[in-house]
Amino acid sequence: MSARSSLAGTAALAVSAAVTAGLLVAPDPAHARPHGSDGGRHAPAQRAMDAAVEDGVPGVTGQARDAYGTWNGTSGVGDLTTGRPRGSRDHYRVGSVTKTFVATVLLQLVGERKLDLEDTVDHWLPGLVRGNGHDGRRVTVRQLLNHTSGIYDYYADDDFAASFRLRDGFFEHRYDTWRPEQLVAVAMRHEPTSATPGRTWHYSDTNYILAGMILEKITGHSYAHEVRKRIIEPLKLRETSVPRTGPGMPRPSSRAYSKLSDDSTGPSYDVTEFNPSAAWTSGGMISDSADLNRFHAALLGGRLLPERQLAEMKTTVPMSEEFPQAARYGLGIAERRLSCGRTVWGHHGGILGSTTESVATEDGRHALSFNFNGDWTGDSHAVIEAEFCGTGRTGGQSRLSAVSRSTRDSFAGLRTE
Repeated sequence: MSARSSLAGTAALAVSAAVTAGLLVAPDPAHARPHGSDGGRHAPAQRAMDAAVEDGVPGVTGQARDAYGTWNGTSGVGDLTTGRPRGSRDHYRVGSVTKTFVATVLLQLVGERKLDLEDTVDHWLPGLVRGNGHDGRRVTVRQLLNHTSGIYDYYADDDFAASFRLRDGFFEHRYDTWRPEQLVAVAMRHEPTSATPGRTWHYSDTNYILAGMILEKITGHSYAHEVRKRIIEPLKLRETSVPRTGPGMPRPSSRAYSKLSDDSTGPSYDVTEFNPSAAWTSGGMISDSADLNRFHAALLGGRLLPERQLAEMKTTVPMSEEFPQAARYGLGIAERRLSCGRTVWGHHGGILGSTTESVATEDGRHALSFNFNGDWTGDSHAVIEAEFCGTGRTGGQSRLSAVSRSTRDSFAGLRTE
């Protein structure tokens, strides 16, 4: 497509060779042994990680923090070619967990009186949100952050999908650079998902592309600069990075795998390297489990936002009409009710080859972050249930309540780009 610029032909040839060599098959689960302790308080979480590997996830890495200390668990492999196990210190693409970082910075700007949540998108980005029923004069910053804007999700566009997350398009365009304005333009080709902003919840990555553009308009700096200055450096999140276009991963890290298809069967492909500009402020960050836990502990513990802005962040709308209390979305953060009655706050993140969960109790004192290095299978919600409720899958079907199933299904729909 003309909306993007591709690398030179030499890179394309290298990618073609990688495709030929990179068509992979998941290991026999019997050989995907766990590499974390399965004893003590976190044994249910370890068993749920192992169950994900039995379901076909190549490997899992995660960390839990609570009043008793820190636990690291792994299962499966980090490299389908060599059989190398997943490591407890693996970096990974966090997908939509990026949204929580972006919302935090914007709420800091609200606290500094540089932004009002009731400002319209058009106030900051005049004329950008127009076409096919979209009107940025009717959409507020709050509605961007809680996904009630009605703005179409560019990631759902068929042409975008064909060029970025399906096989032939991915290997041709994996190193292309997208500008934020181009991603918004993709969304403007479609009608809004709701005629009335603020009325219904509908997840849209376009919301957070616009939020990132507003952040940069206000500060005069890149969003990466602001996230580093306001969050990464104060919290000493040394394993967290904000790449703009660089396709590589910091070490240590595992390989990332995708079917590059809407079908969850078939071969797996190595998709570790790609240009993250197609996700940008909707899902482009990289971190590890320890840093994500530290971030959520600080955020929910009141170290990053004034009390008023943290309360705004935790003001939620229902994600499910059938079970409105099961899963609710605030400003860049979600509230989940678990089967045992406990509530956790955090975000799901899905991006090519990577599925991430990062959640914590309301006071931030018990946190869990983990990653699957595959994007087509595995019950990530079961790992959360196991850690916070001591239940969840250990093989076979999950014994979740209807409310908890609704929660799981709501979050399964949260992609990233």
